[in-house]
Amino acid sequence: MQKNKSVLWLVLVVIISAVMFGFAFTPSEKKYPDLVSHTIETAETQYTDMLQVSGDISRYPRTVDSTGKTSYVPISDWTGGFWPGILWYMFEITHDSSWEKQAVKWTESLEKNQFNTQHHDLGFMMYCSYGNAYRLTKNEAYKKILIQSAQSLASRFNPKVGCIKSWNSRLSWDGHTLWNYPVIIDNMMNLELLFFASKVTGDSSFRKIAIKHAEVTMKNHFRSDFSSYHVVNYDTLTGKVLNRQTCQGFADNSTWARGQAWAIYGYTMMYRETRDKRFLQQARKLADFYINNPRLPKDKVPYWDFNVDEKGYIPDWNYAARKLSYIPRDASSAAIVASALFELGSFLGKEGLVYEDFAVATLKSLGSNAYLAEPASNNGHFLLKHCTGSFPHNQEVDVPLVYADYYYLEALLRYTKLNKKNS
Repeated sequence: MQKNKSVLWLVLVVIISAVMFGFAFTPSEKKYPDLVSHTIETAETQYTDMLQVSGDISRYPRTVDSTGKTSYVPISDWTGGFWPGILWYMFEITHDSSWEKQAVKWTESLEKNQFNTQHHDLGFMMYCSYGNAYRLTKNEAYKKILIQSAQSLASRFNPKVGCIKSWNSRLSWDGHTLWNYPVIIDNMMNLELLFFASKVTGDSSFRKIAIKHAEVTMKNHFRSDFSSYHVVNYDTLTGKVLNRQTCQGFADNSTWARGQAWAIYGYTMMYRETRDKRFLQQARKLADFYINNPRLPKDKVPYWDFNVDEKGYIPDWNYAARKLSYIPRDASSAAIVASALFELGSFLGKEGLVYEDFAVATLKSLGSNAYLAEPASNNGHFLLKHCTGSFPHNQEVDVPLVYADYYYLEALLRYTKLNKKNS
């Protein structure tokens, strides 16, 4: 009898402790009772430290160098707009004006990029920075810069091809093919800038270019299973497809994880801007390929390519010289997809719950010790670990990447807004 009383007292003490102190019964819940709050607290620490070591506003944080220190890129790099965008998201999340002050400074340092016509990345460079700046401040000067940026992006559109040219001419990996008019799946992400310009100017030409690009890409960039090609090369005289290959994926016929992520996000955005159900259907099928893929790890963070080491996929580059003892993940792809799926799910009513639930599960993985940096570990002052930039180029393998952090914060914002809507 006395033994039974002791057991009852022990159970009672555990229950009272759980109620009083918020203890939970799994290790992850015990350590992180509020996943968003913990992540933002980490972000405040990391980015405060980043600002202390990043005094030169002409050098933009991108990743880490071989010693683990923050590595920077010049204004011409396609990733320059993500760091100001991160600062805008921190301001939006915390309402702390100190983040806004830094966001303004870093955003305005990119001003001359509005005239850049050398590649397709004006959306990444200018909409992630100035786009968020205008959304949160309504500063008319920012709007003018965004319009000029859209004009620069639109200048790369070829009506015969029906797409915006991504890169200037370059050779394929095998050196046998000159891509004179390469269009990469990443280009879908830059179309949002064109829609913005069309809305604020009343000039429908921007919108028409974006829609045409998305339609031609939908026709030529995807396989029957809704996996994506990375690079499609066009004939500028006829508009016909000359080559379907890869530059950052494992093989020409493989599915590069971040390419699929860009596609899911891009077509979700296209539906938002047009309400054309063709784009919604496309986004959904692209997402289904991703979330149901048997090669997707249980924690929802993909390998850098879905088909690495699989039979029937032969690289045009020297994989043997790059091969590691493990297949690196790409947390940036997971963050992009999570952000996209919160929006995609919002368009689908009850059928959207499967996408929202997948996005939540992804955020839980990214917010765990496996992927979220501990401030004491430095991680170049970035949030996420285990990203892959370009494995074939042996560049940025298993490192933090600035755009991973950007889309991770965006996903957290969308998750927070979804919770408020449902509460």
